[in-house]
Amino acid sequence: MIAGNGSPAGQRPYLHKMVVIVQAPVMAVSPVDGQLPDLGSGWYAGDRRMLSGLVVTIDGAEPVPLVGHLDGATRARFVGTAPGLGDGGADPTVVVQRDRSVTGTAVREVLTVASYAHEPVRCTVGVALACDLARTYDVMSGRPTAALAPDVQPTATRWRGADGATVLAVYSPAAERTTPEGALSWTVALPRHEIWQLALEVTMVEDPLPAVVVPVPDDRALFIPTVRSDDHRLTELITQSMSDLGGLLVADAEDAHDQVLVAGAPWFLTLFGRDSLWAARMALPLGTRLAGGTLRALARRQGVRIDAAAEEQPGKILHELRRRTVDLAPSGHSRRAVVLPPVYYGSVDATSLWITLLHDAWRWGLPPDEVEALMPALHGALGWLRDHALGPDGFIRYADTTGHGLVNQGWKDSEDAVQFSDGTLAAPPIALCEVQAYAHAAACQAAALLDAFERPGGQFWRAWAAELRSRFRDAFWVEDVSGRYPAMALDRHGRPADTVTSNLGHLLGTGLLDPEETAAVVRRLAGSDLDSGFGLRTMSAREAGYNPLSYHCGSVWPHDTAIAIAGLAASPGSDAAAATRSLINGLLAAAPAFAGRLPELYGGQPARTEGRPVPYPSSCRPQAWSAAASMVIVAAILGLAADVPAALLRIRPMRPSPVGELTIHGLRVAGEPVDVHLTAGGDVEVIAAPAWLTIQLD
Repeated sequence: MIAGNGSPAGQRPYLHKMVVIVQAPVMAVSPVDGQLPDLGSGWYAGDRRMLSGLVVTIDGAEPVPLVGHLDGATRARFVGTAPGLGDGGADPTVVVQRDRSVTGTAVREVLTVASYAHEPVRCTVGVALACDLARTYDVMSGRPTAALAPDVQPTATRWRGADGATVLAVYSPAAERTTPEGALSWTVALPRHEIWQLALEVTMVEDPLPAVVVPVPDDRALFIPTVRSDDHRLTELITQSMSDLGGLLVADAEDAHDQVLVAGAPWFLTLFGRDSLWAARMALPLGTRLAGGTLRALARRQGVRIDAAAEEQPGKILHELRRRTVDLAPSGHSRRAVVLPPVYYGSVDATSLWITLLHDAWRWGLPPDEVEALMPALHGALGWLRDHALGPDGFIRYADTTGHGLVNQGWKDSEDAVQFSDGTLAAPPIALCEVQAYAHAAACQAAALLDAFERPGGQFWRAWAAELRSRFRDAFWVEDVSGRYPAMALDRHGRPADTVTSNLGHLLGTGLLDPEETAAVVRRLAGSDLDSGFGLRTMSAREAGYNPLSYHCGSVWPHDTAIAIAGLAASPGSDAAAATRSLINGLLAAAPAFAGRLPELYGGQPARTEGRPVPYPSSCRPQAWSAAASMVIVAAILGLAADVPAALLRIRPMRPSPVGELTIHGLRVAGEPVDVHLTAGGDVEVIAAPAWLTIQLD
């Protein structure tokens, strides 16, 4: 029978031992035995759970699990045995194998029962199915759910929700016995070396709500490179990450030509401003089509009015897109309920990040006509920075004015994320340090775009950025016994929230810091209080609020570490080079513990005492920007910097290579392949590149 029905109220499901396969917007989540006992597991389509229960039994007992593992992003295999059957004594003689796969529209499973007993085996195979059509965020919040009454037939079971949503499970061969509750059974007789198979497919056949993202067509927006390295950890990481990015790729329902990355599984299979922008930016060495689709999908939904309930403002880029209102119960991340409208703009940084992606995609070869078509959206985003973003002190601030939106609206959006060094929470409106850096970079990059496309305003935005840089220097820098550093944020009174955090890494490479300030930030990032040995802690281990298993106050987020790696790799000096190498090695050291699938986050315990990273129990995986972080590692090792308008690709490799010999085929510059070989000593051979592209080797 199916154990339980819904998580205990208020308990966010733990995911760290779950096997997750995904081809968005469909996914399957289960423990390593392949069963679906609820408690967060299930087969999902979009934001609904198609199957909340799937329990296989042999003669009334669940198989003993032996192994459950991924095969890329879209397939998994679960193997168990049925003890007590057959004549093998201590040796298992009846093997139960489940091969599960997802497409963009369905979840399929083939159950195989194989006998290796000398005498024929006779048994009853049972399958108990349940469906609750629960909303994903209800499962995420741990709200109890109720199973729907099934319509059970020998070859199919159907469930229909109150709103008309309908799920269909089809199975073959036909069940010999059924129960009104959804239990199916077959009598199986197996001679030695014979198998019996059951095929099951589950789809959402009716859905009353219009989709916001749809499955991708065969023509995918990502080129997948091949990588060979002396360091097998990098090869494994790239292989799994590329598969995961493919699994998280969807098309915009408003224009299926445009493909985007959803944020992650299982809770965020939809378009997010910040997450999708960062992931597309990190993936630029794989081509610009993903970036173009992401830019256009977000531009279609760019703010056009002032709507306080949605936190919409003209020119603002959205935070999150859903099909219906999101209603999250209080959890460990929020002490109050969070209610968000289907299109929610509560992100203080997505607008600047949109501008930066447009600029960087142009530099990597986004066709000029596509850039030209996005210029109205660029002007809108700049208008938001100029007219709506700045507070009275000239900094970009945020505050939830609804009472039920996100309290914190930077990437660290949990309620306790912004602290003073003594653990006191900063009061909004809050100005985050990295948000000012993003805005500074966006203004400078917008000026370059305006100049290149013969639009006015370039000089205005360069002056705007210079003024922001001067204000930042006066207001954000603080000092402790280790020297000067930028505060994480300013609170409503302009007081610096002086906690030492990984936010510092986001300032590098934005032009906000002068060389002396850059050196000070590099020294902080290199310290053992931030560098855990498995990546960058979100908060220094010396701070009062540090907890290695908190969501944003001491854990390690791979994308956050990757952003620091990119900034450090672009910074001069041996200290920056050493810190880059250390953080790259940290992510590579963490990856094998997760079979190459870096999760959303994991514990910030030091590597020297733990030996392997500690999972964060409710971490999502795969996560788009965690998977895309693998390409940041490659770009940093090779020192890649594209300037297609100047027909130039710069390569400034790390010497020696931190991963030994490295060969990568299938990088893309302006859509054309570039193949590179790096020796262990750091010498570069360009194997293939378009004839029009000048390669500058440093």
